[in-house]
Parts: sequence; structure tokens; C-alpha cells
Amino acid sequence: AVLFGIALGGLGFVVMEVFTNLLAALLTLAAFAFYVLVYTAVLKRATPLNIVIGGAAGAVPPLAGWAAVTGQVGPSALVLFGIIVLWTPPHFWALSLNYRDDYGRANIPMLPVIVGEEETKRQIFLHTLALVAFSVLLYPLGTAGLVYLVSALALGALFIYYAVRMWRDPSPKATSTLFRYSILYLALLFSAVAADGLSTV
Repeated sequence: AVLFGIALGGLGFVVMEVFTNLLAALLTLAAFAFYVLVYTAVLKRATPLNIVIGGAAGAVPPLAGWAAVTGQVGPSALVLFGIIVLWTPPHFWALSLNYRDDYGRANIPMLPVIVGEEETKRQIFLHTLALVAFSVLLYPLGTAGLVYLVSALALGALFIYYAVRMWRDPSPKATSTLFRYSILYLALLFSAVAADGLSTV
């Protein structure tokens, strides 16, 4: 399994370098190495901030994609990166709330295991506020227009609504609803980026 993983990582680097450029390939390789060596091997069992820090690995694709097209990493790419970094904690903490006992038995210090349900829900709410505020930065940067701005605000408002509802409702159903919506939120938000770009062509 280790050899297969290394082979896939190496092949991915070669494909990116051949068909795009070296910067995009290096970013892809860095995400691969960070996820395996830093997040999985170290952070996951060492700290309740595992998701906060480890989420950076999953946020690299927009950087690699931007670099593949432009040959550099610009401010807008960093905003897209930051959106995923801020999205990751509410997304995974919502999931971990319903599996807190399983994480505890596996000795994985997810936030609900360490600080409890109430504080985890508070952190989900705070991170959701930060995510929504950060997501609108593409508009003043000029990367996205009104189509994206309206979409980001509407999707963000619904995310905040579900976070508040989950905080007030102790049922696993409310937590699962937030988790499922978080997946839809990210997909629709990035679709709005694409749709906004197409509307200006």
C-alpha cells in the first residue's frame, strides 16, 4: 500500500509537470506530502487542531489549478485556498460530533472529544462566520462579480442558519444536516465562481 501510494504521488507529479508546469506540480506534491506526513502521521493523533492545520492540504487544489493556468499563485488563488481552510473545521467537526465516541475509543483527539459538544458547536459557529466573511473577498479583488457576491452571501447565510440551529438543537439530525449542507455549500460556492466567470465572457 505504501509503495502504491508513493507510485501514485510520483505519477501525479509527472503528469502535472508534463501537462501544466513545474509550479503546479510542486504544489500538488507538497499537498500530497503534507497530508500523508504531517496530517495523517503526526497531527491526526497529536492535537485537536488536526483539522484546522491539516485542512491546508485539502485546500491546495485551487492553488495548483491557478498555477497550472497562470504559472503563478495570485491573491485570488490564496482567497480560494483560504475558503477551503476555513470551511474544513465546521465541515469535519460537524461529522465528528456524531462520531465522538468512536474517535474517543480510537484515541483520536478530535475537538468534541477534547472540549465537549458545546464548545465544538461554538467553534463551528465562529469558523462559519469567518468563512462567510472571507468568501466575499473575491468581489473586492475583482476576480468575481455580483453573481458570485450574491451567491456567496446567500449560501453563507444558510450556512450560518444551520450552524445556529445545530447549536440550539442537541439532536444528531441537526448536526448531520449541517454536515450535509457544508458539502453542498462548497460545491455551489465554487460553481458560483465559474458561473460568474462565464457571465462576463
